Amino acid sequence: MAKKRALVSVSDKNGVVDFCKSLVKNGYEIISTGGTFKLLRESGVEAIEIDEVTKFPECFEGRVKTLNPYVHGGILHRRDKQSHLDQAKELGVEAIDLVCVNLYPFKETIEKTDDFDEIIENIDIGGPAMVRSAAKNFDAVLIVTNVEDYAVVIDAIENEKNTKDFRRGFMVKAYEHTAAYDSMIANYMNERFNEGFGEKQFIVGNKVMNTRYGENPHQNGALYEFDKHFSNNFKTLKGEASFNNLNDLNGAVKIASAFGDDNAVCISKHGNPCGFAIRDNLLDAYVEALKCDPVSAFGGVVAVNGTVDKAMAQKMNEIFIEVIIAGRITQEAQEVFANKKRIKLFEMGSDKLILANDKKDFKHIDGGFIYQDADKVKDDEVKNAKLVSKNAATAEEMKDLEIAYKVASLTKSNCVVYVKNAAMVAVGMGMTSRVDAAQCALKKAKDMGLDVSGCALASEAFFPFRDSIDAAAEAGVKNVIEPGGSIRDEEIIEAANEFGMSLYFSEIRHFLH
Repeated sequence: MAKKRALVSVSDKNGVVDFCKSLVKNGYEIISTGGTFKLLRESGVEAIEIDEVTKFPECFEGRVKTLNPYVHGGILHRRDKQSHLDQAKELGVEAIDLVCVNLYPFKETIEKTDDFDEIIENIDIGGPAMVRSAAKNFDAVLIVTNVEDYAVVIDAIENEKNTKDFRRGFMVKAYEHTAAYDSMIANYMNERFNEGFGEKQFIVGNKVMNTRYGENPHQNGALYEFDKHFSNNFKTLKGEASFNNLNDLNGAVKIASAFGDDNAVCISKHGNPCGFAIRDNLLDAYVEALKCDPVSAFGGVVAVNGTVDKAMAQKMNEIFIEVIIAGRITQEAQEVFANKKRIKLFEMGSDKLILANDKKDFKHIDGGFIYQDADKVKDDEVKNAKLVSKNAATAEEMKDLEIAYKVASLTKSNCVVYVKNAAMVAVGMGMTSRVDAAQCALKKAKDMGLDVSGCALASEAFFPFRDSIDAAAEAGVKNVIEPGGSIRDEEIIEAANEFGMSLYFSEIRHFLH
């Protein structure tokens, strides 16, 4: 039986020596290139250098080494067609049965340098060509692109599992690999030269897991990630995250983590906050956050910017909460929830919650998607807001304005947020009218027995009429922040002065639709 041949050329050299040793043990002859060849020979693995196969030296500083008919002919000729076999024999092309390639580290290069010449040199040409060739001929050729698959491949070779179905699975992985690589290059070039908005936009994610179903039971669903955010920072302690859980906790985590190292707790329902507070300790923050709307909190999501300990867990366990996510959840705290069948616990393995801080944002619409720069309140946005009223807020009141403003920026429009003593006391969100949002929030606060007098009010967009200010004044609101920009701004300012309020214009809108 003719010896099988494997072409191995990898940038990520983890595990490649042991992989090749196993291939040799199973009757494969190794062909290799450049640094991979050198490593294999230094490690005692017999290998043939690529130019012995191509009958042509590597040239142009390594830019050309595998782009050759002896390589691609060896990969691509069909073993089930006699005419191909005859032509291969006539041309002296020997079969290559396994291709192991991973590509030049483009991502790592753009993360460490802005030198365009160096970046260009780390765009792989021969690698993707070999991967695509091997994948196209998966009937006869096994393509390996992931170091994590080495053990599976060796097991398949040694135990007669290297079937067409097995190779088909690796073919799919291979095209995913090259598609993701080319997408990354295209997106980078558009970011560098077209402000990130080129003629094509590629959104590539790595699958983390299937969800039990999508938004509803008749829909399929799955979680995909960018840059291993969930793989590195999302640990399941109890239960299983559903599609809706993931969407809901996303909003809660963004709000709870928006205040740096503060002891912040956000309670959310259906992606919107129904409670938020900052306190000297997380237990007190949770207690204050819950006061805003304990009815909506039932079955909700709680994001804790820190560690949930036993005492906090016992307090949280007094009502039904569906999801808790925190920097950490202690073992003692987990034991408190052990007998609650429906609760789901997740942690990030860190002292605080971790945000990916994606630079871009997109939403699916029927027939396509809309794509934009991600929105975020700048650190100095409230500090630099323009005082347009006669009265000014105190330093302590400015802190409440900042909290209200940041929470409003992460709450569905139209929205208003009322904050008093670093705790949200009322919120109106997702309304078609801004005055309705303001009035609904105040009605809910009244129903909850919460005193909003002296509080801060934030709106994520301008007030088109003074009626929202009138309603706020009647409730005792003392300080207001909004973007400004209405044709009736002067009326709004006049109303604020009439009621002795401080009024700030940030001059930046934060719609969230």
